[in-house]
This record gives sequence, C-alpha cells and structure tokens, in this order.
Amino acid sequence: MSQSVEHVKCLIIGSGPAGYTAAIYAARANMFPVLYQGTQPGGQLTTTNEVENFPGYPKGITGPAMMLELQEQASRFGTDVRDGWITKVDFTGDVHRAWVGEGDSAIEIHAKTVIISTGASAKWLGLESEIRLRDIGGGVSACAVCDGFFYRGQDVVIVGAGDSACEEASYLAK
Repeated sequence: MSQSVEHVKCLIIGSGPAGYTAAIYAARANMFPVLYQGTQPGGQLTTTNEVENFPGYPKGITGPAMMLELQEQASRFGTDVRDGWITKVDFTGDVHRAWVGEGDSAIEIHAKTVIISTGASAKWLGLESEIRLRDIGGGVSACAVCDGFFYRGQDVVIVGAGDSACEEASYLAK
C-alpha cells in the first residue's frame, strides 16, 4: 500500500474546535502533535457566519475567523498542521496506524496516540434558496443548539428524519 512510514508521538484527525483544542494541549505537553485537517479545514464552523456562543468572544466572531485563530494558536505551540485526509486507521496492534491518502501514494503513519475529532457535517437539501439563505445568514440553519436562540418565539420548520431531527425538534420545543 504505502511506500514510506512516518512515526509521530500524537496524531490528531480533524481540525474543528475540538481538534485544535486537543492540539494546543498536546503541544504544550510536548507531545509534538501532527494534525490533519481533513476534507473541510476548520470543520463545520467555517460555514457559520456568526458564532456568539463560544467563550472568549463577547461580541461574537465569524466561524472562519475563529478557526483561523485556533489554528494560529495551535501552530504557535508547535502543532504541525497539515492538509490531507486520513482514509484508514488500524488500532489492532500495539502501534496505532493511519494512512493519509489512498493507493500507492498513501503515507502510513505510526502514532503512539491518536485523537479522533472529526466532528459533524450538515446534510443540506441543495435547494438554490436554501444555499442562498444559509450563506447570508437568512434563516436556514443546521444546528438548533447553535442558532435556535435567534428564532425564539417564532414558528420554525425542521427538515430531516431520524434521531438528529427529533433531537433538534425537542431542543427547539423548549
């Protein structure tokens, strides 16, 4: 599969707030973390116009700006932030193995510690109006906990099925 093997002390998979927080703490503990950003560098928050419920930002901040600040802070302490996508992991032996990429060009990584912080990604319908309204912060959201506050006392519609939609509806009903 892969031609080369890289050995790291701490591998972090995911670059949202959890991944960068783990990276900051791991770097300060001399674990020399290597963080792979995945398919959406900065995570789902990079699609958020206004973040008002994260500690330390009394006036709010945009999701992309916040993620750049978290990346800068993690890098300042020595985190090696890399582009790339972990496509496979193997935790069966004493050595944790992960692969970046696929096929003959895949890089194999052996890590003493692996932190998986891949987060979540919204499932959108793909409607033109949905995308337009979402991108301007016009009333379409994928997170009731994040954005429900803005719709307090208003009628809302939840599109979805299964546990996630039921959890969001239950939260908003309160």
